[in-house]
Amino acid sequence: MPTTMRALVIDQIGDAGELHLASVPTPSAIFDELTVRVMAASVNPIDAKMRAGKGAASEIAAFPATLGYDFSGVVVTSPYPAFHLQPGDAVYGMTRFPRTAGSFAEYVAVTALSVARKPARLSHVEAAAVPLAALTAWGMVVETAQAADGQRMLIHAGSGGVGHFAVQFAHAHGAHVTATGSTRNLDFLRELGADEVFDYTEGRFEEQLGGFDSVIDLIGNVHDNTGTRSLAVLKPDGLLVNAPTGSWPTMLDDAAAAGVRATGFRVSSDRHTLEKISELLDAGLVRVHVDRVFDLAEGAAAHRQIEQGHTRGKIVLRVGE
Repeated sequence: MPTTMRALVIDQIGDAGELHLASVPTPSAIFDELTVRVMAASVNPIDAKMRAGKGAASEIAAFPATLGYDFSGVVVTSPYPAFHLQPGDAVYGMTRFPRTAGSFAEYVAVTALSVARKPARLSHVEAAAVPLAALTAWGMVVETAQAADGQRMLIHAGSGGVGHFAVQFAHAHGAHVTATGSTRNLDFLRELGADEVFDYTEGRFEEQLGGFDSVIDLIGNVHDNTGTRSLAVLKPDGLLVNAPTGSWPTMLDDAAAAGVRATGFRVSSDRHTLEKISELLDAGLVRVHVDRVFDLAEGAAAHRQIEQGHTRGKIVLRVGE
């Protein structure tokens, strides 16, 4: 392994223009960690937020900092000879940024608890688009909202990175899915398995929808108080599961006043759940949609793209050959 590598870094908190290529030390794996040569890494909204100083950005220990959570690549070093993943194996998973360096780099050192074999039918670019978004969707839809036959579930932003997995997981578990989206994404949502779609550009959903057992809220109160308005469409004691909780500090009190339940959610980079998702991907029961692919050197453009907020599926950075 080389002693240095290319990485997309920031020298300080700021706008997308802070992202630039640099030569940084190649990470060393210890204990249960794998070293993985990164072939592709995806860009998530949380990456842009961290770069701008939001979320857990205060925990970045030093600069230059390498951002990025998702990766797909090839194992270079393994903890020991009998370990189930060995050099040459194709894998995908998540880093623990900012506790460790992120995936916008040629190599990552990452705990084996966060890594699974790459689905055979996916390219590295496709696989890199899966972990954070799919694990978030699974945790919200399957584990927290407990999607099941007959359950009526509303999913906001169903065509986005997390949303397009959420629609598919809810459908696969038998829920009756209503998804919100813009006009151009309605057919896409139907293809993913949505039973009903609602065009948010044509009216207010709380005036036309109701009676839901659960709401998967991927917007919160970032725009037009979508989170607060969602409480009105739930059945009594229904459950709202919200990902961007920072946008809605009064969520629990508001839900209690409306006679419903609400909870935030934070993703866990668990390889066992990722293996379940891999089975669905390899069986063709779930698919990943990649909207755009950028080269690593174009990281700033990729961040600007995701900050526009209208990405269908995922944006991916091509890192290796």
